[in-house]
Amino acid sequence: MLTAVASQPSRRSEVTLTAVDSRNAGVSAAVRLGGQSARRCRWSQAQASVVLERPPMLGGRVGRGSAENHPPLKQSTCKVPSWQVMAFIKIWCILGLGVLVSLTQAHTDFFTSIGQMTDLLYTEKDLLTSLKDYIKAEESKLGEIKRWAEKLDQLTEAATKDPEEFLGHPVNAFKLMKRLNTEWMELENLVLKDMSDGFISNLTIQRQHLPNDEDQTGAAKALIRLQDTYNLDAETISQGNLPGVKHKTLLTAEDCYELGKVAYTDTDYYHTELWMEQALKQLDAGEVSNINKITVLDYLSYAVYQQGDLDKALELTKRLLTLDPEHQRANGNLKYFEYMMADQKKEKSNIAQKTEGNKSGHVSQTKRERIKDYLPERQKYEMLCRGEGIKLTPRRQKRLFCRYSDANRNPVYILKPVKQQDEWDKPRIIRYIDIISNEEIERVKELAKPRLRRATISNPITGVLETAHYRISKSAWLSGYEDPVINRINQRIQDLTGLDVSTAEELQVANYGVGGQYEPHFDFGRKDEPDAFKELGTGNRIATWLFYMSDVAAGGATVFPEVGAAVWPQKGSAVFWYNLFPSGEGDYSTRHAACPVLVGNKWVSNKWIHERGQEFRRRCNLSELD
Repeated sequence: MLTAVASQPSRRSEVTLTAVDSRNAGVSAAVRLGGQSARRCRWSQAQASVVLERPPMLGGRVGRGSAENHPPLKQSTCKVPSWQVMAFIKIWCILGLGVLVSLTQAHTDFFTSIGQMTDLLYTEKDLLTSLKDYIKAEESKLGEIKRWAEKLDQLTEAATKDPEEFLGHPVNAFKLMKRLNTEWMELENLVLKDMSDGFISNLTIQRQHLPNDEDQTGAAKALIRLQDTYNLDAETISQGNLPGVKHKTLLTAEDCYELGKVAYTDTDYYHTELWMEQALKQLDAGEVSNINKITVLDYLSYAVYQQGDLDKALELTKRLLTLDPEHQRANGNLKYFEYMMADQKKEKSNIAQKTEGNKSGHVSQTKRERIKDYLPERQKYEMLCRGEGIKLTPRRQKRLFCRYSDANRNPVYILKPVKQQDEWDKPRIIRYIDIISNEEIERVKELAKPRLRRATISNPITGVLETAHYRISKSAWLSGYEDPVINRINQRIQDLTGLDVSTAEELQVANYGVGGQYEPHFDFGRKDEPDAFKELGTGNRIATWLFYMSDVAAGGATVFPEVGAAVWPQKGSAVFWYNLFPSGEGDYSTRHAACPVLVGNKWVSNKWIHERGQEFRRRCNLSELD
């Protein structure tokens, strides 16, 4: 009787205009393209972001990574020239220095900001230029050596036909002595000349600015997140068939394998199976790769087994053994799977006889499911991100209007009213069209880019700012006193909202990274967070103003899961909503999220306006929720 237990792998003034419905129809995989709103207003033209080396093991058996699976190393001795030793030491000293320098640099989380990732393209271009220079230098050196060898080849060919007669000429005898004593030494020096110094030095300097394992893992998890949020299959992503893409890029079998390993590290066998299957599919299609089918099948069979599908796990293990009959773990797993299946069929047969139910003895397969997480509204949130489940009925839509607004007869906007569009009724969400110019956007980005840091959240228990996996972006804070553009933007927000921004927080600029998102959250402090904004001394966040500073090719919507609302990015526009009722109570229907960016680069900036200073601008009501 087998007693083996499955072991898991190692981890390392208002003019009402007509609102028209123009929902985007050209959407692939249920993803709304261009980040556009479902409604449109027709405006008059006259108005202005664990490396796993061993596959899974079952039954406590020795894996391929164990020393017991490797033949003993043959003992051999050889003499290594001293110049080779010195060259080896030199290269490793340079590389070691690079590692030391990189470790002393603060990591900048490249994957959390597309804007900052663009700098990496120029870094890679510089490294490529340096590599080409190195190749040219090596080719030049080899060319010189080749010419010397060809010249000597002709000479020795003639000399060896009659050596005595050749050396009887005193000049030939002299030149032979000179060649062997001097010229061959010069050739040796040429061969030993290290042409890689420039390239290695440049690579060492640039290494401190390159991504690390955290970035690679973060980007991999972003792809998996996009796969789930937008209901994309592994093949669609692998073939680069994403909506709105201009630069189609394919994933290799090795890329798919790496994605599967990232999921595997998190014990996410659902996604491990998806990506290992895609890697195997591409290998079966004849793709040349550094990984082999045996390795992929090893991971895949274990992932399938962990999800309860013994039939498929057994099938995959048999296929592995046809490729490598001596595979120690696979042979052990085969026996284990066969024993488990026989045991299950026996147990099912006994149950069927007692209940007179299903007597086929078929072992049902476990339904594949994603890992359940901490977010209760996950399904609703992801549906809204795809443009599904929006609860805007025709009756409610009739209450939404487009208008030209003079901001309560503000002198600035009487002659040049702004375009205002209702996005939602409860909570009331208003969009302002063409409210920030391209020049202002570029200036804001220019000021923010050098200061971008990984976005943080406030720990509700400790109050300490910390990074979170559910907020993938970088942000920077800009004050009105440091640039006239920021001051002008702040004044514009005050004029249009009628609220005092002197007690508001600084303008926060955010750029989202690969699959950048901010999962459902509240902007205001709840009753269980009484000290959320205590240090500011300006009360709770009464309202939110959000600028969209870029269009997004696909994804990136701002969604409100509680009410089924979705607002899509539109460059130059801004949305505004109140977080608190006039009574000061929090409006829990304003819980919102920034959907993952599927394709494109998302820039936003927001202003959180606080209660202090609004006492006579937004008076309290007697009703708590009115």
